Amino acid sequence: MIRINLLPIRAAKKKETALQQIVIGVGSIVLVLVVILTLWGVKLGQISRTQKDIQAANAKLSELKNKIGKLDEIKKLKEAVKKKLDVLEVLRKNKTGPASRLAALSDVTPDQLWLEKYKENGDQISISGVAFNEELIAQFIRALEATPEYEKVDLVVSEQKDVSGAKLKRFDLSFKIERPAQAAEPAKK
Repeated sequence: MIRINLLPIRAAKKKETALQQIVIGVGSIVLVLVVILTLWGVKLGQISRTQKDIQAANAKLSELKNKIGKLDEIKKLKEAVKKKLDVLEVLRKNKTGPASRLAALSDVTPDQLWLEKYKENGDQISISGVAFNEELIAQFIRALEATPEYEKVDLVVSEQKDVSGAKLKRFDLSFKIERPAQAAEPAKK
């Protein structure tokens, strides 16, 4: 019988298989390391970009805080100017002087009625005068009540007076200076 020695072939196959397994193992380890290093590099890039985004957002946030601070300052200045303008508006509405009141008084004074005394105390006014008859005094009172400058006209005294032989009617009136309601409201605020 013939015998064939197969041992060296088996040993060579074993060496070849072991070598293949070592190459596959090292290749696998290298491949895993390459994949891990690639993922690590990608994550480092993402972290770097995220940190840059955070820095940019913080810079923009500080810029916006500065703008908000300036905006708040402008709002305060605007409010102060608005208050000053409101005060000026109230002063303009309440601006009435004796000259304008006397002009209105002169416009409503009928002929044959003469004013002798004009006294102003705050918003209270009292006048005295003489007229030919009671009808002129009544006409004068109605005209005063119709003007926008005066309100609450009251006849205090009406009596007969002899002036140079003529019988005239002497009268005293009291009334108030009318203040617009709109001008009084902002003054209270």
